[in-house]
Amino acid sequence: MDKFRELASIHFHKAPDNLNCAQSVAKIAGRDDLVPGDLAFGGGRAEGGICGALFAALQCTPEENHEKIKEEFAQKAGALTCREIKGKAKTPCSECVAVGAFLADKYQK
Repeated sequence: MDKFRELASIHFHKAPDNLNCAQSVAKIAGRDDLVPGDLAFGGGRAEGGICGALFAALQCTPEENHEKIKEEFAQKAGALTCREIKGKAKTPCSECVAVGAFLADKYQK
């Protein structure tokens, strides 16, 4: 996970690109093609209010892994939605980016 925390610290809300959570996970996962479109999915704006980092992790992985990814993300981030993560779980967004990137890497293959 440390590798992904470091990558999150490089990409998430940092110059020159100032990427949001969804864009950061897509970038770290090597899916530069998704980065422009994922601008619309940061900050809990993905369908159902899910975390943008989770949204991007799901975009980057085969559908058969999505339930496992959601389960692991909820265990590590404390919830699936941005509102719950920020409110109840108090998990920092940068940590969600690291978790999303870790899971995208783990389940891409």
